[in-house]
Amino acid sequence: MDNSFFAVDKLVEFGLSMAVAQQMIQSMNQSLNQMKVAGPSSIQNSSSQEIYYVIIDEHQAGPFTEQQMIGLINDKRVTKSSYVWKPGLLNWQLAEKMPEILKLVVLSPPPFNK
Repeated sequence: MDNSFFAVDKLVEFGLSMAVAQQMIQSMNQSLNQMKVAGPSSIQNSSSQEIYYVIIDEHQAGPFTEQQMIGLINDKRVTKSSYVWKPGLLNWQLAEKMPEILKLVVLSPPPFNK
């Protein structure tokens, strides 16, 4: 057996080792990209999954999803003077002072008039 670095069996072994290493790197990178790390940034990144609590008729109601909040806005149960809270806030805030709620107002369709 030739122990030279340029021997065919050494080159094949090296090539296979590189291929396995590349597959491992791809697998690890894919896992890392899909991993969610708990913390403030993960709360902000999950805006599509936001939940809200609202004061309706002087009672706390919720949790509501964004779609449910749009329904409450359309039904005029949530207005600009409604108090809203979501995880991450220290205190209840007026709906008109929350950009997230204003976004939902913009997304809700206008009333239909013939």
